[in-house]
Amino acid sequence: MWRNPIESFVITNIKYFPEHKGEVNSCAFSPDCQILLACSDDNRVYVWNVKTQKLICKVKGHTGPVNACAFSPDCSIFASASHDCTVRVWKTATTECLHVLKDHLKSVETVCFNPDSRQLLSAGWDYTAILWDAQLGLNLKTFYGHQDVIQSSAFSLNGQFLATGSWDYTAKLWNLRKDEPEKTLEGHKGNVSCVCFSVSGMLATGSWDRTVRVWNPKKGVLIFLLEGHSGWVKSVAFSKDGILLATAADDDMVHVWDCGNGKCIKILEGKLDLAYVCTFAPNGALMTTGAAD
Repeated sequence: MWRNPIESFVITNIKYFPEHKGEVNSCAFSPDCQILLACSDDNRVYVWNVKTQKLICKVKGHTGPVNACAFSPDCSIFASASHDCTVRVWKTATTECLHVLKDHLKSVETVCFNPDSRQLLSAGWDYTAILWDAQLGLNLKTFYGHQDVIQSSAFSLNGQFLATGSWDYTAKLWNLRKDEPEKTLEGHKGNVSCVCFSVSGMLATGSWDRTVRVWNPKKGVLIFLLEGHSGWVKSVAFSKDGILLATAADDDMVHVWDCGNGKCIKILEGKLDLAYVCTFAPNGALMTTGAAD
């Protein structure tokens, strides 16, 4: 964790969560950064208390490796996506499984919630994205258009737009409030591995081509092309005010960018062999998770 990222970028805390029995595929922080979810190849989701580093529980139910997970913004539920072609929705307080969502035909790679926590999106190897009612477990709509695996997804902060990133080298923008064709954002020369919206509506996309692109998604216009990573980009995160963009890659580096001019203002050398996710905590600290020997 780096405290006060604009001023000092001082590493204030390194914590280890060592009890996983299989390879960890991804991680997710709760909105308040007090709980950490870790998705494992042993078919389980590990739930950790970040402050105490204590394992709260191991969530069981999937019959295949767990690829991705996400908390709802109100933290009342979380979702996990698996190679078993399902998404499971869990109650945070009790880890009770509320729904098993079964409409995908192949492995599910990404899952995310909309801002009011009522809807959930999942996508994966069947090239489709499915919008679900997170409370009732109902399929609301299926999105078609990508020509390869969908690896990443995110809702805009106003809930109007949905972004998906794919191995077809594109990101797509879907308008959830108007019946109009999706916008396709082209330019990456590798799989689009992560997507994230800023509070102002900018969209950042990270790729296996080692670059990050920042877009005006409504117009389909590229604002910045961010280069500098020597490994593929695994996570992108805007600060809460949208002034900074953090990007993490498997080069063990986290880059921090000024969203006003597209310049890299700091390169942070991590203590991880592989970064999974970076996020900004409510207090402004920059937090990362990943694998370490």
